Amino acid sequence: MTDFKVCSNVPEYFGSCVFSEELMKTKLPKNVYKAWMKTKNTGCPLDPDAADVIASVMKEWAVENGATHYTHWFFPMTGISAEKHDSFISPVGGGQVIMEFSGKELIKGEPDASSFPSGGLRATYEARGYTAWDPTSPAFIHDNSLYIPTAFCSYTGEILDKKTPLLRSMDVISEQALRILRLFGNTTARRVTTTVGPEQEYFLVDKKLYDKRRDLIFAGRTLFGAKAPKGQELEDHYFGAIKERVSCYMKDLDRELWKLGIYAKTKHNEVAPAQHEFAPIFTASNIAADQNALALVVMKKIALRHGLVCLVHEKPFAGVNGSGKHNNWSIATNEGLNLLDPGKSPKDNILFLTFLVAIIKAIDEYADLLRLSVASAGNDHRLGANEAPPAVISIFLGEELQKICDALETGEMIKENSNSEFVIGVDALPNFPKDTTDRNRTSPFAFTGNKFEFRMLGSSDEISCTNMMLNTTVAYVLKEFADKLEGSSSFKSDLNTLLKGEYIAHKRVIFNGNGYDEEWLAEAARRGLPNRPTTVEAVAEYPAPKNIKIFEEFKVLTRTEIESRTEILLENYSKVLNIEALTMVDMARKQILPAGFCFSEKLAKAINAKVKADIPADAEKFVAAKVSALNTAILSGIEKLEDTLLKAKDAGDTLAVASFYRSDVFCAMQELRAAADDLETITPEEIWPYPTYADLLFNV
Repeated sequence: MTDFKVCSNVPEYFGSCVFSEELMKTKLPKNVYKAWMKTKNTGCPLDPDAADVIASVMKEWAVENGATHYTHWFFPMTGISAEKHDSFISPVGGGQVIMEFSGKELIKGEPDASSFPSGGLRATYEARGYTAWDPTSPAFIHDNSLYIPTAFCSYTGEILDKKTPLLRSMDVISEQALRILRLFGNTTARRVTTTVGPEQEYFLVDKKLYDKRRDLIFAGRTLFGAKAPKGQELEDHYFGAIKERVSCYMKDLDRELWKLGIYAKTKHNEVAPAQHEFAPIFTASNIAADQNALALVVMKKIALRHGLVCLVHEKPFAGVNGSGKHNNWSIATNEGLNLLDPGKSPKDNILFLTFLVAIIKAIDEYADLLRLSVASAGNDHRLGANEAPPAVISIFLGEELQKICDALETGEMIKENSNSEFVIGVDALPNFPKDTTDRNRTSPFAFTGNKFEFRMLGSSDEISCTNMMLNTTVAYVLKEFADKLEGSSSFKSDLNTLLKGEYIAHKRVIFNGNGYDEEWLAEAARRGLPNRPTTVEAVAEYPAPKNIKIFEEFKVLTRTEIESRTEILLENYSKVLNIEALTMVDMARKQILPAGFCFSEKLAKAINAKVKADIPADAEKFVAAKVSALNTAILSGIEKLEDTLLKAKDAGDTLAVASFYRSDVFCAMQELRAAADDLETITPEEIWPYPTYADLLFNV
């Protein structure tokens, strides 16, 4: 009954920990609120006096709600968020303090930047960095601290975070989309915003069992483990009844997310045992990125309260589905017009087709950027594994929309009548329904009614990079379209020619079939679509001249910043595999081999006892021989992996080292695992040194 009362009061406490726009409107003087709104909407600097007022009001609200500290919350190139907490206290003499917070402290912070990845941008001794308030993303209270979302850059101005490029990309796609809207006669829209709804998958395991697995602790995934007798074969977990312990966790999670203003909407069991998902409602891209990162922190924290551990690694368990994150991306005006909604009138339809063709072209020409935006050591285990889309980027349109595009290609789509109004040659388009086609879960980039669902992200990924790539590449194509059409003396005819030509040139990226089918990879190769199955191959494409060109032209990233990010991603890949390999060596030497030797000793004693009693011991001898062979294979595997790790240090530059880890080190890891997993299948439970898959997946 208590839970019901709490849930029934959701509107009363939703966003109670957020210094929201509505709260600012209520608490700030009108002139200060207007100044903040101008900064939020246009990006112009905030007057210092206004900043002081906002800081004072924000501090008073935070203190009233239990906050004692504040932190500039930012996203360095580590894959997780960063925060340094300062208290509000200020000495006033006599051993007394007051709580203070200035506009300067709100707008700018100076954390030590020396220990964050920079990809060679700066030396270790160059310690200073700056954080700058992002006024478009609301501050919030978490763990008795006021969190202020910020961007992060070095002392010399280089970008060191993931938020800044995303914010810049949102500006450029707005600018270029408005140019297209003006061509269609829309003079009232002032801003175009990309919105995102990231679906989040995760696993829950018992904390006591987790603590006994060094691989889960150090690597976030099981580096050893034989399949359990039951996995996901019966398809009985997906959308199944939620267990009580998990349900209690989900209820607490919902409450905490709602307090933080996160629109948690959907929750359910996922395909694999112990796997689950929650999905929020759409919001602006940068806010969605902040909220998803915050949600990952909250998910893990709430799990511990329930004696659980939340795993967001892309592949915690071999043999069952891993976890992804579906990035539902759309684009709309400040007046509420969704530019990916076909609309009801022919004119709306042509606008929709213009943006659709621009997206098709962007995905085709810049598939490498989308692919590398989801590249990681963890995600390499998922992509192409019949549980996630393949590494080949393609677009799913569906039957109805495909017919419309086919008509565009044949010239039946756009005509003019005597009234110079758009007339559509395909009757289905003016009333094109949103859900006439089944969803294609095998497609990397699927149209789903009034948005595109990019399904390749890994569950631990921050979504900033992916959405920065989407925004920037689509903006660049929209710019190309606007450059060609502005000043046209025959807009409708030129638009028709442009859309038809660009669709024909880039339709190769459209595939409406089964992305899991091996024949698709061969077909994709015939079409000339790139296939980069691993992180190393994908990340190497980042500094390609065509990519540097668009980022520099839009001032989203510089060549130097792109090169540094390439270094960071490749170094991170190598470091992850190095940690995993060292963990495997540690577990194999200290846990697995001793267990194997213990089993061999028991078998030897049993054999000796039977021999003395003149009883046949054929079965024991057979098993003993197999255990001995596996022990030898494990010892050999340990030595090979250690030797391979030593060679990795001399492999060459960053790309060469990452390539060596992907080929030689990863192969040695797989060999060691195969022998250890075989040993697990024949070793008694009381001897095996850590919890098995059956324990982990079916004990919550």
